[in-house]
Amino acid sequence: PLAVAKLMKAVVDKEQPGLVIVGKQAIDDDSNQTGQMLAALLGWSQGTFANKLNLADGSAEVKREVDGGLENIKIKLPAVITTDLRLNEPRYASLPNIMKAKKKPIETLAPDKLGVDVAPRLKTLKVEEPPKRKSGIKVKTVAELVDKLKNEAGVI
Repeated sequence: PLAVAKLMKAVVDKEQPGLVIVGKQAIDDDSNQTGQMLAALLGWSQGTFANKLNLADGSAEVKREVDGGLENIKIKLPAVITTDLRLNEPRYASLPNIMKAKKKPIETLAPDKLGVDVAPRLKTLKVEEPPKRKSGIKVKTVAELVDKLKNEAGVI
């Protein structure tokens, strides 16, 4: 996620948008970090888990999903917004617009041209299964449990 956020920051620095909207999660690790990291790298406001967004007067009003329901916040632009699946109804492109899009040039940017190093910083040394758990025992009384915890396990 950090390498992606650094790449996105380089593109934002190049393009100078006033608002960046990203998804809230990635399908590879489901970590929900990239939008927040991008906002931190840029020093911008952030609105996370947005399901409604209104822009006006240099600010954004974001209705966001939280554990207890919905929360309304107002943040200054420029900002990074991470979306909830209910933010927008998808629109499907018409065939003429698809054909027009095919003719438009697409700029390809390599990470090194943006000044971003994406070389992995972690090396996996080994992956192995955890050891098998020993089977437990049943005790008949609380006194027996306390005795085993004290004398055999040594935890009390």
